[in-house]
This record gives sequence, C-alpha cells and structure tokens, in this order.
Amino acid sequence: MKNDNVKRRKHHPFRAFLLTVFICLLLVCIAAFAFSYSMTKKAYDLMTYEEAGDLDKEALTSDGVTNILLIGNDSRLGGEDGRSDAMILVSISKNTGKILMTSILRDVYVEIPGYGSNRLNAAYAFGGAELLMETIEKNFDIPVHRYVLVNFETFANVVDAVGGVDLELTADEIMWVNAYLNEFNELTGKEFGFDYIFQTEGGVVHLNGPQALAYSRIRYIGNDFGRTERQRKVMEQIAKKLPSYVVKDFDGFINALCPNLTTNLTLKECYGLVLRAPFLIGYEQMSAGLPLDGTWWNETIDSMAVLGIDFDANREYLKENLYTEKE
Repeated sequence: MKNDNVKRRKHHPFRAFLLTVFICLLLVCIAAFAFSYSMTKKAYDLMTYEEAGDLDKEALTSDGVTNILLIGNDSRLGGEDGRSDAMILVSISKNTGKILMTSILRDVYVEIPGYGSNRLNAAYAFGGAELLMETIEKNFDIPVHRYVLVNFETFANVVDAVGGVDLELTADEIMWVNAYLNEFNELTGKEFGFDYIFQTEGGVVHLNGPQALAYSRIRYIGNDFGRTERQRKVMEQIAKKLPSYVVKDFDGFINALCPNLTTNLTLKECYGLVLRAPFLIGYEQMSAGLPLDGTWWNETIDSMAVLGIDFDANREYLKENLYTEKE
C-alpha cells in the first residue's frame, strides 16, 4: 500500500506545481490586500466621518452606478458653514463604462424638501450635505447618498501635493487669478501680491495650489458656467497626476488632503473603491455641466436671479450616460 501511494504521487508532479503556484499567488494577493487596506485606513483615519441620517443606510452603488457628491463650500478656511460654492457629482457607471464628472450650477432654481423653492446652493446652508443630496436626488431623479466635503484650503493643498497643474489661460483669466489671490493671501496672512502670475499674455501657465484655487473661483468670465468648467479642468488635471504622486509620496499626499475632508463614506466603502480602481482604467472619462446648453433660462423670482431649467432634458442626459446599458 505504501509503495502504491508513492507511485501515485510521482504520477502528478504538475498538480503539485500548480498547487504551489496557487498558494504563492494567494499569499501575494493577501499581502497586496493587507497593504492596500492599511494605506486606506491610514488615510481614512485622518478624515472626519459624519453620518448623514437615513441616507447612510442606502447602498453606495445602486443599479450599477456609484454616485459621490463632491461639495466645495464657500466658508473661509476651516469652516463648514456657508453655501455650497461647488457641487460636482462623480458617477461611476458599470452599465455604460463611463466615469462622469457633472458640475451642477448653484443658481439652479429647485425645490428644497421642507424649505420650498430656492437656489440649489441654499440647500447646504439650510441642512448641510444631507439636505443638499436629498435636493439633488429629488430634482434630478438620481440617487445620491454619499458625499465628500472640501474647503478652500484643502483644494489648494491637493494641487500643491501633486506638483501643480498646467492649464491654458487667457489674459483676462490671468488678471482675475491675481485679483482672487488678494483675498486668499489676506486670509492666509501672506503679503499682498504673493503668488501673482506676472505673465501678461494668454498661454499655458503652471498653477500652484492658491493660483489654481483662484482660477477655479473666477465667475466674471463666462458667468457660472465658465466657473464650473474651470473647476472641472483643474479636477481633471489632478486626476491625471494623482496616481504617480500617491505612489511617490503617499504620506505627503494624504497629509495634505485628508485632514480637511468630511465624508459619510465608511472605511469599508473607501476600501472597496480602492480595490475597484484598477478595473476603472478602461472606463471612458467625461465631464459635463448641468443645466445643459439650451435647457435653461434666466429668471427673477422673489427679487432673486436664478436659472430656470428643463429638468426632463437634464434627467434624460444622466439616464443615458449612466443607466442605459451599452448595446
């Protein structure tokens, strides 16, 4: 019997080899998962977790789409008060294979649950991130249950953390960047004229954090539509440079970003997003601003200048790009 067992083992050397390879791969995967989890937890522990009531009970991904609302509030350095100065919905759609970054203009006239009708950015002032998400869901018919809140200081820090961004600016935009820098310098205790761009003609300009922030806040060129487009341009440049800088200086990056982030994403959800990242490389990246061209008009309601919009047309756009499966 003993000799028979020895003989059977000799007949299957390839099986033993496969088992060895499988065990090695398993150990590598376990190590990779453990490392990525430890890095995710390290970053998450620096953030501020804030529950958003019943919205936290909803799934992160619904009908194949993950929606996360990025909120930039207009409080100055360190605060969470004020109205939402920027609202960008980041959507990852398994249905269409797209990552859609959608700016929603703050002056859109919407119905705010429990508060009547007002500009969209008033929802944050009335009830914080939770009411803002509920308002977007109600008016645009799209589930939004997770958010990340950033302030001015964080935005500038992130741009600096990735080494700045290169963007093409007009001469007028350069002038307004310098104008907005005056306020930022005053708030941060820097001298008047600090970080000014001395290039007078339009062209490609390398922007540091405060300069990119000033560029993103310009609303006197192309009104609020131009402002949100500039915000998306900066975000797109950050996204392109982010992977290499995270690898090169992970600690420096998370220390610049995470302490000033507030979110209702759980650690488990953040880790899940990290694990999904390699599979999103082939997704088509798109950006848009709502309301779409030709779907809005200027109105004055209760002595307030607002944007009236065709909600059906804008809802259809989101549906087609996020929920309609590819043929």
